[in-house]
Amino acid sequence: MNVPPQVFRWDGEHMVPHRPRTADQHFVIGTDYRMAIEEERSADSHKHQFAWLREAWMNLPEGLAEQYPSPEHLRKRALIEAGFFNQTVVDAGSSAAALRVAAAFRARDEFLLVIVRTKYVILRDAQSQSLRAMGKRDFQASKDAVLAVVAGLLGVEPEELQRAEAA
Repeated sequence: MNVPPQVFRWDGEHMVPHRPRTADQHFVIGTDYRMAIEEERSADSHKHQFAWLREAWMNLPEGLAEQYPSPEHLRKRALIEAGFFNQTVVDAGSSAAALRVAAAFRARDEFLLVIVRTKYVILRDAQSQSLRAMGKRDFQASKDAVLAVVAGLLGVEPEELQRAEAA
């Protein structure tokens, strides 16, 4: 069952949906459902990541700056390096075909990490950090992992990156 997140309010006796018609479309009266609390993510936390990422990107050494033409390139590659990616493996049939397939994918998506291993093309795209895609816990884990990857690229401690942004 693929039910979009619903917002409910506890009235002291019942969990009352904010949008009853939407709840009626997804829930059956008399059926028990297991609920899990999903804490709201802070917009400030989201903005904070983009602020220190931009600062880090502006301070990349020349050799690295060419690999990451924008803060978004840096963020997405760091997500992939940290393990926050979706992967697809394509069997191209031969090594020569794999090189052609890889070139086509690279031309189509500048953020995609494309790896060729013999006749296989491995495609990795960064998981979305949007509010819809990641809850508070997953976002914080991905944010911390990205911070560690970028700090490693710059040869600094993660806390140093965060302090630099706050200054």
